Amino acid sequence: MSRIGRLPITVPAGVDVTIDANRVTVSGARGTLERTLPAVITVRRDGDVISVERPTDATPHRALHGLTRTLVNNMVQGVSAGFTRELELVGVGFRAAKQGNDLVLTLGYSHPIRYTPPEGITIEVPTPTAISVSGADKEVVGQVAAKIRSFRKPEPYKGKGVLYRGERLRRKAGKSGKAGKAR
Repeated sequence: MSRIGRLPITVPAGVDVTIDANRVTVSGARGTLERTLPAVITVRRDGDVISVERPTDATPHRALHGLTRTLVNNMVQGVSAGFTRELELVGVGFRAAKQGNDLVLTLGYSHPIRYTPPEGITIEVPTPTAISVSGADKEVVGQVAAKIRSFRKPEPYKGKGVLYRGERLRRKAGKSGKAGKAR
């Protein structure tokens, strides 16, 4: 039995879960999320507890069991508490600003980068070198944070770029200049 798949999901107060065959809809304070789940996995609700069950111990069913439970749990957590990814800008002159709903990044290129977030995603700039991406859908929050990071990925020599908060870079030593010369 899957250690993750067999865990029950408790539904907090204020969250409404509707299960229709293999379609799950979760509504809460932060919005509504819908997802079509694999037809072979059974999702049941008993009061305030959601359970996920698989038909057999076959490899494809075992693989989908934990995945389905995690997807439903992320939907419940997203509409009740939400998800946040924090980014940091490291580099001289690197800064972020908010103009209306858009994020404007100055990352050492000859032009500023303007990024418009998708529907349901909130981007905040508490300081010029910090960005906070938040929303109800964990998958979309991660995609937006990865997209912002891709504008200037951290490089290993000086450590400059857009990093996730708490990310540790593996630094490389640069050229020594005299190492390759033999006299």
